Amino acid sequence: MIARRHIRLKVMQSLYSYFSNPSNEISISEKEMAKDIRSISELHIIIISFIIELHTYATDFLEENKTKYIPSKEDLNPNTKFLNNRIITALKEDEFLNKKVSRISSIWRKNDLDIIRKVFVEMYKSQQYSDYLNNKKDDFNHDKKFVQIMLNEYILDNDIFHFILQEKSIFWTDDLPFVSMFLKGQINNMKENNNNSLVTDVFKNNDDKKFAVDLFRKTINNADEFEQLIESKVKNWELERISKMDLLLIKMALTEVISFKEMPIKVSFNEYIEISKYYSTQNSKVFINGVLDKIVSQYTREGKVKKVGRGLV
Repeated sequence: MIARRHIRLKVMQSLYSYFSNPSNEISISEKEMAKDIRSISELHIIIISFIIELHTYATDFLEENKTKYIPSKEDLNPNTKFLNNRIITALKEDEFLNKKVSRISSIWRKNDLDIIRKVFVEMYKSQQYSDYLNNKKDDFNHDKKFVQIMLNEYILDNDIFHFILQEKSIFWTDDLPFVSMFLKGQINNMKENNNNSLVTDVFKNNDDKKFAVDLFRKTINNADEFEQLIESKVKNWELERISKMDLLLIKMALTEVISFKEMPIKVSFNEYIEISKYYSTQNSKVFINGVLDKIVSQYTREGKVKKVGRGLV
């Protein structure tokens, strides 16, 4: 599921926590990191569970309208196109997915925010919902397009939705954009009469899992050496004056350059410079690039940079 950049972000968060508390133990911090990464899969299921809860509420809503004191013709004979949405029906028929959904979907019901009702009523009154119901098209792709509209317009952009997720995990704010994009991609790739489950492992393969653990451990093991090098390359600066985040990103980049022989230096540089744009100061990218360039040039002269493959240095 998650790409290498997202793995770097999760490792960065765990390392920042580790270095911020001198009493932290590596083994405990590593377990916490593993737990945080696994929670990305939970976030994925939680978003799907919202779609399913919304659909279930719609059934109850339309049935309740029939019991009004003076029901309208529309109340008595509602348009059930949304209830028959093929995408959501496929999600509900995925037994493996629904076992996971059943364990966590209560997050939307066990609070006083009434979010499912509020989101459905907003959607029900919208022009987009009306256009969907009244469109003569009634096929798998048409249903798929409306589920994407639901996600973009009524779920992922909802303030209460964000609040509930943040109450569950402070890290999910950072994870949500990637997980949302991944889920929308999954839905876009769904095929009619295809029973493949949307449930997936958080890591694409064992190499990615090993990358996360190695990056975490080796950054800690080399931290003191890297700090001395950084201090020697930054004239008229003390380490205390350097942003903690900048210092950490430089250490992580150096760890990749030295310890990951198949990782191109340019990739490591670009990844951490890009991350710094979102998690550090405006000038951090220039500072980080300059320090890395000096240290890696020294390491290269000393023969400490050993890459396997052409064009990696």
